[in-house]
Amino acid sequence: MKHFLTGLALILLMVACKDEKQTVITQETPMPETVEIPVDTVAEVKEQAPEKSIATIKQELKAQGYQTFDYVDKKTGDTILMQQYFMAFLKSGPIRNQNEEETAKLQEAHLAHLARMYEEGFADISGPFGDNGDIRGITIYNVPTQKMADSLAHLDPMVQARRLEVEVRPWWAAKGFPLR
Repeated sequence: MKHFLTGLALILLMVACKDEKQTVITQETPMPETVEIPVDTVAEVKEQAPEKSIATIKQELKAQGYQTFDYVDKKTGDTILMQQYFMAFLKSGPIRNQNEEETAKLQEAHLAHLARMYEEGFADISGPFGDNGDIRGITIYNVPTQKMADSLAHLDPMVQARRLEVEVRPWWAAKGFPLR
């Protein structure tokens, strides 16, 4: 429990309620067009949108197959909605001898894959680690099942080229808390 609370204190993610995520993704599925929305417009929409109650959010998540539980903060007495996410650890794969040009193309395709996962609402955050260790980076998937997260992670061109391998683990975070 001590490790859980320490982890919760260190990493709190901001996540928004997503529309139902039953879309099947394949590499052949076309990428959506990029639409630029002025920051002022986004702020206006956020201000106008009525806030959903925790009970409503919890009910919607349950209906979509997500795992949740309530955590009561002993200090404040607040009830915090915890949601299960899936953290994909991207590790060095067995084939890392691609030439510079091929590596650059794979990197571009890898970044496009991650952008697509974020844009389509399947991933909330991703990024590389700052060292040159075996674990190269992470992506946090906001999907109902580990099988779905694993399938999406394996669509990554770097994984398909075996330059990277994936290990997906379940991970709990407070719904709606920002990173600090």
